[in-house]
Formats: sequence, structure tokens, C-alpha cells
Amino acid sequence: MTIRAEKIVNATLELTLRPKSEDRKKIVACVLREVVDLLQYYQFCEEEGVEDMVLDARVILDVADEVEAL
Repeated sequence: MTIRAEKIVNATLELTLRPKSEDRKKIVACVLREVVDLLQYYQFCEEEGVEDMVLDARVILDVADEVEAL
């Protein structure tokens, strides 16, 4: 178990207690926001003052494995 996997699971705890259709949408949105918040980093572009938010797909897949292993 890793701290980042635990944070992602905890982000959904309250919402999973309410399994209505609209709540499932909130769960997905909540999980996506938590993943981005934990794993984003910024890459500076050639243009001065411009930066892009980047997520590494391999890291996201690693976290998915960590969540499943909880």
C-alpha cells in the first residue's frame, strides 16, 4: 500500500456510500481530480513564460495497480 493510492481511495469514500447515478459521476470526477493533483508536474516550453501540465501515463498505471493491491 502506498500513500498516494490510499489518498485516491479516500477521496472516493464519502461518495461511494451513495450509489445513485449522479453520484457515480461525482466519484469518477473526484478520482480524476485526485490523480491529477497527486501526479501532475510542469514542463516548461521553449516559449518564455509558458508551461504545460504533464501527466505520465506509466505512473498513472502504476497507481492503478497500487489501488488494486490495497
